[in-house]
Amino acid sequence: MGTSAEDEQGASPREEEWPEVEKAEKLARGAALKWASGVFYRPENLEGLGHYRSRETQRNSSIQSRLKSTVQSYLEGDLQQMRALMAEHVQLASVVQVLPQLFSVHEVFSHTLQLLRGQHLLEAHAEIMMLEHLRDDILSQLHLRGLSSAQATVLAYFGGLQELNESLAKQLWGIVASSLQLVREDPVLFVTAVRIIEREEKIDDTLLLDATFLPPGRPKGWRQKFYHVLQETITGSRFHTPRVDAEGPGLSRHLEALQRDIVSELRVVKDLMVQCVPAHYNILSLCAATYHQALTGHLQDLLREDLDKQALFHLLKWVLHVYHSSEMMGHPDLLPEVDVSSLGPLISPELVDQAERRYVVKLKASVLEWMQRTLKTEFEEWFWEKEPETDHQGFFQSDLPVHVIEMLNSNIEVTSSITDSLQQKVYNMALEELEAFLGRLREALVQRGKEHQQDRTIPKHYVHYLLAMLNNVLALSSSVPTLHPNSSCREVPASLRAALDRTQKKACQLLLEELLLDLQVRLPRP
Repeated sequence: MGTSAEDEQGASPREEEWPEVEKAEKLARGAALKWASGVFYRPENLEGLGHYRSRETQRNSSIQSRLKSTVQSYLEGDLQQMRALMAEHVQLASVVQVLPQLFSVHEVFSHTLQLLRGQHLLEAHAEIMMLEHLRDDILSQLHLRGLSSAQATVLAYFGGLQELNESLAKQLWGIVASSLQLVREDPVLFVTAVRIIEREEKIDDTLLLDATFLPPGRPKGWRQKFYHVLQETITGSRFHTPRVDAEGPGLSRHLEALQRDIVSELRVVKDLMVQCVPAHYNILSLCAATYHQALTGHLQDLLREDLDKQALFHLLKWVLHVYHSSEMMGHPDLLPEVDVSSLGPLISPELVDQAERRYVVKLKASVLEWMQRTLKTEFEEWFWEKEPETDHQGFFQSDLPVHVIEMLNSNIEVTSSITDSLQQKVYNMALEELEAFLGRLREALVQRGKEHQQDRTIPKHYVHYLLAMLNNVLALSSSVPTLHPNSSCREVPASLRAALDRTQKKACQLLLEELLLDLQVRLPRP
């Protein structure tokens, strides 16, 4: 066989680079020549030539596929190194791009502080966000590359950001604390604060979705801080006040001031502040609930004081009737947006019951004092030189039963404006005090009787006043049923009926004793 041109010229570059390929080609040619000589040597084998061609085509495709896979795997090794180099190049390029920004960081700090001092809050906040983004991007890259030791250096370099954030936050919370005044006088400043707060809230939400890296100081939670400052402002301006006067007039003025101021401020929120904040703030409902909760705590504090009966009465009426009326939370200017019915009672039923009982105790002491003073005055009149007064029929009597019934009845009726339970408590107390009053009346009658026996000239009109007292007790007996709050229920308790009977009998007994003494004087002795 002759020598080919390739043999003469030496091995080709492909042979030098891929010797295995040349060897495979030689083997394939030899096998093909051998097979072809066999086919042509035996002509009958030519009939299977088509089948052989198909089989060899499939074999050739399989070989090519394996070759491609081998070559690709070989190339992938080189490409992985290239990708790593490319990533390092991109990172280096990004570092180069931010170098001018890094060099200007401290200059930006100074400029941002000047903006804050001039209350250019939106511009200042934009620069703060830019600085935070730059810092956080660097920290994120360090975090991903596991270079946590370098993070402290970055944080120190951007340390001025904390001062900027604190200065901005201080101004924001000062604005929120003055929001009720600002929305009337300078709403732009308040709206600016809200816009900044919402910017920060969106950044918080975005970062929280990416759990791989959370920058320092996040989440800031400035919207919740907005709510907190607003609520503190509401409670501090109205309810963190010095000790309130525990007497009726002072407490009444305090409650009236609360009523006036709360309605006025809720009007401002409804008409002005609502327009300055996003709808999802539900600012009117928030303020109404804050006032409600603050009032609940404030009223509980008031109930811990030693309030007199008038103060307790004003407080109960204000809580149970004024608060929900059209004069306050049900004011036409606040409806229908303000609805405190879902917030529960201002004070619990248990506290209402305790306050009612305290009122009854205070009232009982006042009634006792009044009755003792009235009884003393009544018996002092016995020593007057004139006879007691008479009614239209000429019967001796005094104003005692009228005054007693009027006093008790007025105290019972006035409590109807509070609750039925308080009115019932006062009614029960009134009957108890009337029964005790009759007991003291009997004791006073007995004492006057003893004094009169020692000197029958004193008092001069002893019998007339005994008759007047007997008629007074009869008048009380007929008037007691009218004290009951329910006109259909006029039953008098048995113990009170017995006290009235004993008092009548005592007056009759003293009259009979006096008549017997008169008879003994007038009749001749045997």
